[in-house]
Amino acid sequence: MTDIGLMAYYLGIEVSQRKDGSFISQAGYAREILKKFKMDNSKSMNTPVECGVKLSKHDEEEKVDPTFFKSLVGSLRYLTCTRPDILYVVGLVSRYMDDPTTTHFKIAKRILRYIKVTMIGVEI
Repeated sequence: MTDIGLMAYYLGIEVSQRKDGSFISQAGYAREILKKFKMDNSKSMNTPVECGVKLSKHDEEEKVDPTFFKSLVGSLRYLTCTRPDILYVVGLVSRYMDDPTTTHFKIAKRILRYIKVTMIGVEI
């Protein structure tokens, strides 16, 4: 077995090891997601979801492509490894992956706009 040194990057997670502990971040992965879904030049948001928003499976709104929506939500779910601040709202939109509407898609896009402002990590 060989010692390859300190870990710096693993499965999209950046690891910074210091004397007082380690710091993990997915800032690079977050930038990739923003580019993939063409949100890298969008306006930023200070909150991932509006206060008191109500979602329903029985909305009478236009449907969006479920495959595209699943790809977006799946990317957001992986990002929650280092972003506990978006865990609740990502779980909220995950409930509607089978039959997403434009409202569900707008909330998912708002999460991306929030991520753009708050690319942080977690100390471990």
